[in-house]
Amino acid sequence: MKPDVYDEDSRRLRVGTLIFLRWIAIIGQSIACLFVYLVLNFEFPVGLCFVFIVASATLNFGLRFGTSGTFRLSDLEAVVLLCYDLVQLSFLLYLTGGVTNPFVMLLLAPVTISAVSLPRNLTLFLGIVMLAAATFLCVEFEPLPWYEDEQLKFPLLYRASIWSSLALSAAFIALYAARVSDESRLLATALAATELVLEREQHLSQLDGLAAAAAHELGTPLATITLITRELQKSSANCPAEGLKDDLDLLAQEAARCREILGKLASLGADQGTMMNVLSIDTLIEEVVEPQREFGVKLEISKRSNGSTPSPALARNPGLLYGLGNLVENAIDFAQSRVRIDAWWSRDLVTISIEDDGPGFTPAILDRLGDPYLRGRPTDRRTKNDSQSGLGLGLFIAKTLLERSGATVEAYNVSPPRTGAIVKVTWPRAALEIPAAKLKSAEA
Repeated sequence: MKPDVYDEDSRRLRVGTLIFLRWIAIIGQSIACLFVYLVLNFEFPVGLCFVFIVASATLNFGLRFGTSGTFRLSDLEAVVLLCYDLVQLSFLLYLTGGVTNPFVMLLLAPVTISAVSLPRNLTLFLGIVMLAAATFLCVEFEPLPWYEDEQLKFPLLYRASIWSSLALSAAFIALYAARVSDESRLLATALAATELVLEREQHLSQLDGLAAAAAHELGTPLATITLITRELQKSSANCPAEGLKDDLDLLAQEAARCREILGKLASLGADQGTMMNVLSIDTLIEEVVEPQREFGVKLEISKRSNGSTPSPALARNPGLLYGLGNLVENAIDFAQSRVRIDAWWSRDLVTISIEDDGPGFTPAILDRLGDPYLRGRPTDRRTKNDSQSGLGLGLFIAKTLLERSGATVEAYNVSPPRTGAIVKVTWPRAALEIPAAKLKSAEA
């Protein structure tokens, strides 16, 4: 599933969720009305209150039997149902004290649900509807159920303060819920995008295994063909048929060639130590840097070891190459004139740092570096225009791929007075290097 489709579907509200929440409201409203009327013996229009409660229950039954519980409502359908909940609750509050009723805070519930599930413009509309209902309930309402010999008075200023608290609470809760929900959706979508990036690598690995399986299955019939061909060659020595010997020699030659091809296929799934899959630090950096040499930025590369420690032999890893390549590309995008790549290794660690002389990361970006949908630095990108700037997933995907290879990724700015950013990637050498036994077999 594409990320944008995933995000759109995840935002839409399930009708089963709305039905469940409304049943909770119906049960709570019924218990409150019965408790006040039967236990506290307060007089209020309880029959009319249950008319509105039964109306909500009827609507729930209609939704339950008219649609599937997994059906996702359109934005318009959801906002209409949430508006109904606001109106229904407003009528109940009108009959039981208006804004002086402590349960008036439940008017915030539909707005909160909208903030989590609906676009901001519809949440704003529901907030306006809620404030309109609260304004009406400030000036028009039936008395709050209370003891007959005690008279309650709520001044307009007190009711206005409740209205203000509703307005502020609606704004805060809606903004907070929307922010949390958006971040959750963005993270889920970013993970889906990462899986799409890794899908090709996974498919290639699966093809390696299929090739090895095919080679194993075809090996037996090919051996039989080779054996029969040899027997026919021996028999043809005394056979005067013209051209038969040449045909059998050609058949034997092609069978031998097929065995060589199958031998190579069989090694794809299991043998990662062939010389084609072994990288030195020099080769790794060159493969990462080569596509970025045409953008007018000077690339400085240095490699050093701790003492006489030999350079590690690395297994070719598409995720590692992609992750480092993305970091180099990002550095070139923001560099003024120079990007420095420094590789360092010891007996225990392998480190590659990428430094540019651009403006560096802003504090806000630096704190969230590697989060999905985090875009850019305070400058125009060198190699990408606005239409190609993407979703801000590059660093997130690069960091995810490198961490999957066992790396730790750190980012910080160059110390003043210089400007620039540094991204340092560090691996335990054991997690990155090919074992000596496999390396020897590959060289052989």
